[in-house]
Amino acid sequence: MRHNAEANLSALIDSTDDPIWAVDLQYGLTYFNRTVQQSAERIKGFRVAAGMRPDDILPPEEAAFWCSLYERALSGGPFRTELSRPDGKTLELAFNLILLDGETTGISVFGYDITSRKTAEERLAAAQEAQLRSEMRYRAAFQTSLDAISISRLDDGACIECNSAFLESTGYERDEVIGKTALELAIWVNPREREDWVKTLHRHASFRDFQTQFRKKNGELFWGQSSASVFDLGGVPCVLSILRDITAVKEAEDKIRNLAFYDPLTGLPNRPLLLERLRLTLASSAPGSRLQAMLLIDLDNFKTLNDTLGHHTGDLLLQEAARRLIACLGEACTVARFGADEFAVLLEDLNEDPEEAAAEAKIIGEKILLSLDQPYQLDGRECLSSAGIGITVFGHQGESANDVLQQADIAMYQAKDAGRNSVRFFAPALQAAVQARATLEKELRQAVKASEFELYYQPQVDSTHLVGAEALVRWNHPQRGILSPDGFISVAEETGLILPLGDWVLEAACNQIAAWANGEATAQLSVAVNISAGQFRQTDFVQKVLSTLERTGANPHNLELELTESMRASCKIIETRGI
Repeated sequence: MRHNAEANLSALIDSTDDPIWAVDLQYGLTYFNRTVQQSAERIKGFRVAAGMRPDDILPPEEAAFWCSLYERALSGGPFRTELSRPDGKTLELAFNLILLDGETTGISVFGYDITSRKTAEERLAAAQEAQLRSEMRYRAAFQTSLDAISISRLDDGACIECNSAFLESTGYERDEVIGKTALELAIWVNPREREDWVKTLHRHASFRDFQTQFRKKNGELFWGQSSASVFDLGGVPCVLSILRDITAVKEAEDKIRNLAFYDPLTGLPNRPLLLERLRLTLASSAPGSRLQAMLLIDLDNFKTLNDTLGHHTGDLLLQEAARRLIACLGEACTVARFGADEFAVLLEDLNEDPEEAAAEAKIIGEKILLSLDQPYQLDGRECLSSAGIGITVFGHQGESANDVLQQADIAMYQAKDAGRNSVRFFAPALQAAVQARATLEKELRQAVKASEFELYYQPQVDSTHLVGAEALVRWNHPQRGILSPDGFISVAEETGLILPLGDWVLEAACNQIAAWANGEATAQLSVAVNISAGQFRQTDFVQKVLSTLERTGANPHNLELELTESMRASCKIIETRGI
């Protein structure tokens, strides 16, 4: 049995891949397994044999190394060493040295190759060091970020970590935040938005640039832009949230929006914003739905106040008028500054019946007039002002925004013509008149360019003798035939077209005077030409007349100029010149 056990042990030792050998007290080999033989051949290139000492098979320095180890074997303990292979590779070996039979009769050496393990240990150490560096970089980025960063559990929202910027943004201390949920801290102004935020994370695991308002510990509100993503932290789903304070950005956006859509003097919506709201109102209108109304309000004599008391006083009047309008109407209506001294009011949700809707709008208009008619205290002065209001009711006819404004504008001018503190409604007949006038103005401009005019001469008789003629202009309209001045002169004066038309009349009359000078019967005839007040007020009027006379060769004694309107008086050009 003993023999079999020893044989089995020898076979087991010989089959292991680890080198095992024994030496006597002179360090000569007394036993070695197969692995020692193979390793010696592979690493050192020689075969070992019993009785060999270290200095028989190893260089002096290696032999001395092993001998010193054997000498220290009495103290026991493992050791490591490196061996160089012929192929240049280095093996890392570990050994245990044990005294044989517990006595100093010899030393048993158990060795094992730890090259792979050491490589793995080095890789693990390198990975651990890289992970440590990564964690240090992450923590540095986490703590030094200017954005507020927090980590919370996805299931209950409890915060498990946050950085300094988060504490600064919210005004909380760290121990007040850790373990608490956002709802417990009341950070979200609108909790329903946070519910949507969480639902989005459950569906998509991340989102970016969610903008809403947040609340600090002291109750102060600020605008934040939040991005978040779900990640696994120790098997627990967590949320990494990054919050950036965009209050300054929002304030800048508001300033830009105010500049674009609000009047800087009164703070009211301006014309573009009114038009936008009007278009939205029209888009939502449908037959049978409730009606709307547009009121255009024009302040009386505002230009006179500006010119006499200065623009600063005029600005104060506009600001006070805006405050009174808001006080009359409240926040439900759109009150806008429409022009220099004009305001507009958009009334919605009026009665479905046009007459009832008009009655409601009239009550509001009269309330506005009464408020604006009260005395104004402006820079220590008491000033009086009144207004005229034009109203149009709309919503059932498919009107456009331009239609509504044009109708209200027509009604406003009717109110101004009716006198102070008047309210007038738009009527279709007014629209027809305005359209006809606009068409006439367009055609008149074309007529001036194309010289579609003729002069008719009405004889002037002294007793029984012909002494002259009055030049009367007629418009030879391409479609309507010959038109008298009553049909177009007033439009020409209002639009300024009277100036080029008057120049043409003067030129044609002077040419006629020059032509009549060649006949004995007509040489002394004078021609009277009507001159508008606008022509007469021109600084170069006299020079224009003289140049026309010189260019046409007309006798100035035969030209008479008559002022139209209420200032009709005859005078000869020679008298005007004082010659």
